[in-house]
Amino acid sequence: MSFYRGKRILVLGGSFQHCKVVEAAHELEMIVYVTDYLENSPAKKNADYALLYDVKDVSGIVKFCKEEHIDGVISTSLDPCQVPYQKICRELGVPCFGTAEQFHILTDKVAFKECCKRYGVDIIDTYSAKELEEYKKSGRIKEILPVLIKPTDSRGSRGQTVCCEADAIQAAIEAAQLESSTGEIVIEKYMEHKDDFTAAYLFMRGKAVLVRTGDRYVGTQKMGLNKVAIASASPSRHTQMYLTHVHDRVVHMLNDIGIVNGPVFFQGFADGNTVRLYDPGFRFSGGEYERLFFEATKINLIKMLVQFAIIGDFESMIEESDLSHLNGMRIMQLCPTLRAGKICKIKGVDAIMKHENVVSFAPRYSEGDVVPSCNDVRRRYAEICTLCESKDREREVLQFIQKELVIQDEWGNDLICDKLNIDVI
Repeated sequence: MSFYRGKRILVLGGSFQHCKVVEAAHELEMIVYVTDYLENSPAKKNADYALLYDVKDVSGIVKFCKEEHIDGVISTSLDPCQVPYQKICRELGVPCFGTAEQFHILTDKVAFKECCKRYGVDIIDTYSAKELEEYKKSGRIKEILPVLIKPTDSRGSRGQTVCCEADAIQAAIEAAQLESSTGEIVIEKYMEHKDDFTAAYLFMRGKAVLVRTGDRYVGTQKMGLNKVAIASASPSRHTQMYLTHVHDRVVHMLNDIGIVNGPVFFQGFADGNTVRLYDPGFRFSGGEYERLFFEATKINLIKMLVQFAIIGDFESMIEESDLSHLNGMRIMQLCPTLRAGKICKIKGVDAIMKHENVVSFAPRYSEGDVVPSCNDVRRRYAEICTLCESKDREREVLQFIQKELVIQDEWGNDLICDKLNIDVI
């Protein structure tokens, strides 16, 4: 009988990216609980028990876990779950990826930047609100524009504004403060025309294994989506540069702050022979990457994290230190974005799902749903994931998907906007 059979695990967050966590736990014959504040979260459909505790309700969750004799708690993908996860695990005395201080450094953008400075890891030029005001008063504000103003601890690009004019700064500051749980914000140089880069590690007993590098493609400023990813491709075209010039400094920093076990990811901008980091997480970067990673490498990262949640260790170790090459395969995560409006017709989904290179198709909207007027990830229709043996094949598959997928409003207008330019891949 499996050691894990009958063990009870609580998954924090019920979004589509937690479905693979539920699947992995069920493969280990565990009893799975999923909680968030939504009744119809995707991961709850396959869980044994669906709960309505907000992940921030630490005391309520701890009380429930004690009553139900929960054996482990897991958080893999979403920003709001990270700090509550550490607090819940601490109160219950169950395995956790790290300490409160480590979670603070890897979730608070200001604390993270200060940490990077101490270890010589490059970051984006940052300004305080007071410094911006001084630039405005001296008439030198154009020297540093455009700037990106964002909350220290928000998610999904919410509360982020690119300011190209001085008159837009105050409204952007207020918008960022509203999205921050602490009211704190970050103001940094907007890295126009620089490639957006992602790296993810799995730490195992102090050993850092690079499991992902990726190029992130965003929408257009015209559509208000210039801070929202419409696609990401792995491995990144900057992988070798990162390994040569950045990787060692990042790993040294993480080892020195005491990271021993768990997933860590970063976003940054490739800038010459460096990557300027701007967004960390003590988690994986979200989406369905780990599902495709398994298809390429036969290593189930999510199942490894589920096992860790119960035993506080990894049953098997990954010998390689760099798996970002994906055995020569290519992973694409395509996120078609929509204009605001009511969805009345969706066509092409069946044909896309049947394609041999499409590994998963996770929609966020159905016919009859209304897409809100906003400039963040709520404009995404779905995440469509492909696995291909070459970049040429990847382009063929993307062309097929973008041709087949049709989403229309009640007047027959096309709601899809900012389609990915296949030539840039």
